[in-house]
Amino acid sequence: MHVGMTMTFQNPGKPISDHQMYKNELKLADLAEPLGFDSIWGIEHHFTDYICNPDVTQFLTYMAGRTEKILLGSSVLVLPWHDPMWMAEKISMLDNISDGRVILGIGRGAGKVEFDGYRLDMGESRERFVEAAKIILPGLERGYLEHDGKFFKQERAEIRPAPFKSFRGRTYAAAVSPESAKIMAELGIGLLIIPQKPWADVERELTEYHQIFRDVNGLEAPQPLQFAWTFCDEDKDRAYEKAVEFIGGYYKTVLDHYQFAADHMKTMKGYEWYGKFADRIQKTGEQAYVDYFLDLQCWGTPEMCIEKILEVQLRVNSCGFVAALSYSGMSLEEGERNTRLFAEKVMPAIQAFDAGGAVDGSAQSVAAQ
Repeated sequence: MHVGMTMTFQNPGKPISDHQMYKNELKLADLAEPLGFDSIWGIEHHFTDYICNPDVTQFLTYMAGRTEKILLGSSVLVLPWHDPMWMAEKISMLDNISDGRVILGIGRGAGKVEFDGYRLDMGESRERFVEAAKIILPGLERGYLEHDGKFFKQERAEIRPAPFKSFRGRTYAAAVSPESAKIMAELGIGLLIIPQKPWADVERELTEYHQIFRDVNGLEAPQPLQFAWTFCDEDKDRAYEKAVEFIGGYYKTVLDHYQFAADHMKTMKGYEWYGKFADRIQKTGEQAYVDYFLDLQCWGTPEMCIEKILEVQLRVNSCGFVAALSYSGMSLEEGERNTRLFAEKVMPAIQAFDAGGAVDGSAQSVAAQ
């Protein structure tokens, strides 16, 4: 089973300078390949201290130059915020520089502050995402972009450096709402599963996703990748205490950045599922959802973490697990301890598990039995 590590570049409340935060995060990122992780990931976000990584491809290009074989994942590049030609060039350039090590993750975004900052109508995000994906993904296969659509118009132009390797089977997307999962199936894209709703709902939506994928594409969908905010400690009580502090603290930054409890989600086109989510938060209170999110993530002793990861794998038939190991203002020392313990005691057991697939397009999954 593939095991990755994602960098968050969080600086909630800005207790240290962003410069120092970057130095700390990059020091941890340098551990990924020596410790044996299969991939390293970056997450695109803008304008707040939630996640300070406005250019994932730039970060991954930096990591490409500092590594030899580790795969480079984007979780995710938010297509509605960018010009498709510019995005295709950056993706192809990174893949050329890294000798084909890119795992392409894309998404549509859900942060109002980010759509406002880019002067875009958030209610157009789904249409913009689909149109951009239909420009970029075929363009990366044929080597040029050409399109005349509602949001984007592009006269034929070559992608240089030219793509040299297919992105089919190594392209994924985050899909939180059920409608998004259907769209990804129609586009032929794999799924990134980020735990934030009941597993029974996830399993039901995956069944529908797989059926649509087969009907539209004539083959099985790639196995999904599961992500989780992870805290590992030899002491069970300390693991719980710190998970409450850091994973719970992380989800508070999520609620703040995305304004999930605000009323705008209820009337925003394409975000109907989030509107219902906002209703539930307003009724039960934010702390109930912080506690719920904590329960979905991966924390505990090494043995507990292994059990949780494999339990989810059996639910969703994932081919890989990607861990966030430093977040929510965690000190460099705590982040490094967490990372090293996970790599030493958890990762070998997960990598030894035969999940039946691959994240780089070299294998396709079969339907989970």
